[in-house]
Amino acid sequence: MTVAGISHRDQCAIVGIGATDFSRDSGRSVLSLACQAALAAITDAGLKVEDIDGLVRSDYDAVSHNDLANALGLTDLTYWGATGQGGGAPCGMVGQAIGAVMSGQARHILVYRALNGRSGVRFGQRKPTGDRVGGAGGMEEFFMPHGLTSPGQAWALTAQRHMHEFGTTRDQMGHIAVTCRKRANANPAAQMHDRVLTLEDYHAARMLSSPLGFNDYCLESDGACAVIVTSAERARDGKQQPVLIRAVAQAASADPQAGLYMPTLMRKTLTTQPSADVARVLYGRAGLGPSDIDVAQIYDCFTITVLVQLEDYGFCAKGEGGPFAASGALDMDGALPINTAGGNLSEAYIHGMNHVVEGVKQIRGQSTSQVAGAQTCLVTSGIPVASSAMILRAA
Repeated sequence: MTVAGISHRDQCAIVGIGATDFSRDSGRSVLSLACQAALAAITDAGLKVEDIDGLVRSDYDAVSHNDLANALGLTDLTYWGATGQGGGAPCGMVGQAIGAVMSGQARHILVYRALNGRSGVRFGQRKPTGDRVGGAGGMEEFFMPHGLTSPGQAWALTAQRHMHEFGTTRDQMGHIAVTCRKRANANPAAQMHDRVLTLEDYHAARMLSSPLGFNDYCLESDGACAVIVTSAERARDGKQQPVLIRAVAQAASADPQAGLYMPTLMRKTLTTQPSADVARVLYGRAGLGPSDIDVAQIYDCFTITVLVQLEDYGFCAKGEGGPFAASGALDMDGALPINTAGGNLSEAYIHGMNHVVEGVKQIRGQSTSQVAGAQTCLVTSGIPVASSAMILRAA
């Protein structure tokens, strides 16, 4: 798919990746975390700080472009930008970097996300503030007086709807949680590296918002991740094996609704998400389809979001996400290994930016749960508002 005759297919690459340690209490500022991940990505790419002339951040990130530029000592910043919302941003952030590179606005763009998501702002928590419930303002406050105060409650209703329409079970969602935990157990950097999870453990854990229990929820994490995007031509001369960005896409459904989480519950359907629209655009731009994907990093703020996206991205028919997950298809020897570092559920919750880093590792052959011969990797970003995704491939 092209716009005015211009296609970005394989025109840009990720040449550097970086991450901090992931924890519940970093003891550092978000700016310090962003700098650590940025410097790691620059070193990984074999570049110098002065080579970075572009920055792209999440609109949720507390670290502004000028803060990071000042802290790193960037000397020739010619492009900066931001996109969102929240977890829906990471692949779209890479897409924005591609646009800047292809339009000649910058040569090496650092894309980053930093947060103290446990010791600082906890995104899943709402507290009464002043005379407003939750203090969120906007459309969300029409739902809060009725008890809908956190994202987990919204996704619990989506999970209930999927169960009602298709007979999906908690056991099937449990297979997603257990699969992600296995990958984390193989990843020394994962927050849940030393905590094994069985299906029995999953069912025994406390319920938080029925039908979603403790292990259906993503982690709360402190940490940061960063990647460097440049042209495919420049990438060929880099330190690392270049990972080509086959295509990237952003999309929203025809009835996106205002606000953040709760208004999306007013859509005509909950079991098809904006990820279906992203998939249509992405596969068209890439010239590839579900059968061409070797491994996937699927945004997993909750187990139900993985299940819905398996269907929306065409890996199984609508309503068959539960049986597909329970079949073993998501494990290392299955049809679609997923979240090979542990994902949001068991590695860390860096708003999905860690999925981008892990996608690059898979194509380089550097993952702690390496899929043999992986040539293509789907990376998705969050739902239910607007979303984004991309396909990475070996050069």
